[in-house]
Parts: sequence; C-alpha cells; structure tokens
Amino acid sequence: MRLLRSTDLALRVLMRLALAGSTTPTTREVAEAMGVPYTHAAKVVAELQHMGLLTARRGRGGGLAVTERGRTASVGALVRAFEGEGEVVDCEGVANGAPCPLSSACGLRGALRRAQEAFFATLDPLTVVDLVAGPTGPLLLDITPKPRQGPA
Repeated sequence: MRLLRSTDLALRVLMRLALAGSTTPTTREVAEAMGVPYTHAAKVVAELQHMGLLTARRGRGGGLAVTERGRTASVGALVRAFEGEGEVVDCEGVANGAPCPLSSACGLRGALRRAQEAFFATLDPLTVVDLVAGPTGPLLLDITPKPRQGPA
C-alpha cells in the first residue's frame, strides 16, 4: 500500500507544527521545509484546518499552529480521512468497466481488505505527539529552515 502525497504531507505538517512551540510558521515556510509546492501544501493545510487539527492566521504575526485535537489525533484516523475507506482493489470495473470474472469466488479482495484493516489498526493507537517523540522531533527541527534574518 502506498500513501497519497497529500496524506504523507498532512502527517509531516502536523508533526512539524507539534514541535513548533510558540513559533507559527507560514504555509510557505512549511512547504519550503518539506520540499513541496506551495499550492499542494496550501490544500493540505486547508483540509487540516477544516478538520480542526490546526489553526491558520493571516497577516503580520500570523502562521500555522497545531490544535490540541491535532496533537492527539489518531494517525490511523488521519490516514483514513485522507486516503478514504475505499477498497485496495477495484473488483467492479477491472476490465473495460466490466466486473472481474473472479469476483464471486476470489479470496484476494477479502485478504487485501483484512490487510488494510490491520494496517489501520496498527496506526490507530499512535498520535501525532507519539510520532515526534524520541529522535524524530529534534531531527525534524534540524531539517526545517531557520527563521529568516532581516537585511543586514
């Protein structure tokens, strides 16, 4: 299973903001730190804000901040929200829009569904704060750009 870029970015944005403390980086700064286009980061930030996992303030002194709900959000729930609950395989429209001829006797679909649920079950007890504990937090802070200095 491979996560969508938006799912990966959503998790990394929340992880970065969980470490931000009193600083409030902008969406542009987060995009630069993560090495992704600003427009992609802006879409993900908007979705996270809509979900109540972060706040975004515009203007001077504005920026992004993770909410308490964002800190304690289940990683499994976040992945489900961004990935959707769809099947791993599409057995209904496999060949030219026709259903798979094996669908009535195939064990693959059920096995893949169980594997998908095991994947989510592994992520469900983890929170965003858990992801930044230990060596991950300091490393994540090290790879983010330092605050910009004014003209010398």
